[in-house]
Amino acid sequence: EAADGAEAVTLAAELHPDVVLMDVRMPDLDGLEATRRIVDGSDDSPRVLVLTTFDLDEHVYEALRAGASGFLLKDAPEEQLVAGIRIVADGGSLFAPAVTRRLIERFASAAPQEPPPALAELTPRELEVLRLLARGLSNAEIAAELVLSEHTAKTHVAHILGKLDLRDRVQAVVLAYESGIVRAGE
Repeated sequence: EAADGAEAVTLAAELHPDVVLMDVRMPDLDGLEATRRIVDGSDDSPRVLVLTTFDLDEHVYEALRAGASGFLLKDAPEEQLVAGIRIVADGGSLFAPAVTRRLIERFASAAPQEPPPALAELTPRELEVLRLLARGLSNAEIAAELVLSEHTAKTHVAHILGKLDLRDRVQAVVLAYESGIVRAGE
């Protein structure tokens, strides 16, 4: 437990937790910058689950860029919070439904950015998988859609993350929307 963002960064470095539950509003150093510092890009950096309110949705996008793995609303029931921590600890991503809807609306209204050069390294099949991943499909659903084994779908997702130097599926979804590979409603 940390009193402010700076202490959260220090404690994360000292204690090496698997998951950090981060409030966006923190004194001294806000939760967005603290998340950026905690998720340093290394394989062993903690995963961050951000708590937000409807009023702070504009921060969700920036927290995604900082490396957060999920978002829950502050009024989430205790069992949902515990389940969310477990999902993020297991390498998954989690978004409260209201946050997901607002993220999609924001992406839908934003102009596509220039895609990163590494995107050209994806095979046509990997681009198909990225589009399905961005629509929120699980590995099993991607496999069913493309008539592949679940293992093959998982391998494609891993290759996409590796080629694009992304930490997780959340960052892949952000990239897909930012670069115009997918648009809301497709």
